Amino acid sequence: MDELSQLPPIVWVLVAGAVAFGFGLSLLWRWYRRYSARKALRNAVTAGATDHLIDALVPDGMGGGFHVDYVLLTQRGIVVIDLRDVRGNIFGADQMAEWTVMDGPHRFTFTNPQGALYDRIAAVKAVAGDVVVEGRIVFTRRARFPKGLPKWTLMLDGLRAEFPITDYVSPASETRFREAWQRLKAAVKPSYMADMSHTMKLRKLRLP
Repeated sequence: MDELSQLPPIVWVLVAGAVAFGFGLSLLWRWYRRYSARKALRNAVTAGATDHLIDALVPDGMGGGFHVDYVLLTQRGIVVIDLRDVRGNIFGADQMAEWTVMDGPHRFTFTNPQGALYDRIAAVKAVAGDVVVEGRIVFTRRARFPKGLPKWTLMLDGLRAEFPITDYVSPASETRFREAWQRLKAAVKPSYMADMSHTMKLRKLRLP
C-alpha cells in the first residue's frame, strides 16, 4: 500500500484513463451490436419490398392513428407488418383470445394480435384506396410454433417467399400501386409511439 501511495499523480491519471477507455469501448461495442442487429432485422423485413415505411402513424379517420411497425410496397400491393420478437414456443390459433408462450420454465400469454392487424390494414386501405392491402404478423427466429402458424402469421425467413420479387408487373398495376403509395406516404407521420408500442406488447405478456 505504501508503494502505491508513492506513485506519481501521472500514473494514477493514466490508470484512470485506461479504465475509462475500456469502459467506453465496452459501451461502444454493445451499441454497435444492437445497431447491427436492428439493421439486419430491418433489411430482412424489407428485402422483398420496392419501398417501405418504418414506425409510421396511419390516420384512423377519427383524429387519431394506428402505429404500424412496417409498411411495405411490394409487387403484389401494400403489406402491413406487425413485427414480434418473442422467444419461446408459441401456441396460438385464430379463435383464441390469447396466445401462450412457453420459454423453458416460464409461461406467458399475450393478446391475439390478429384483431389489431385487421384495424391497421383497414386504416392503410382507407388512405391507399383501390389497391391490394394485406397484413402479416411476423415473428423473428427466436419464436417457434410447434402446432403450426395461425392465419396471417409468418416467420421472418418466410416473408420474402410470401411476397417475392417477380420479373413482370403490368404497367397499369405498377402505376396504381405507386399512386396509392404516394397517397399513403403523404398521409402518414413518423410514429413516436414506437418505443411505447414495443413496451405495450411486452406488458401484454403476463404470468397466468
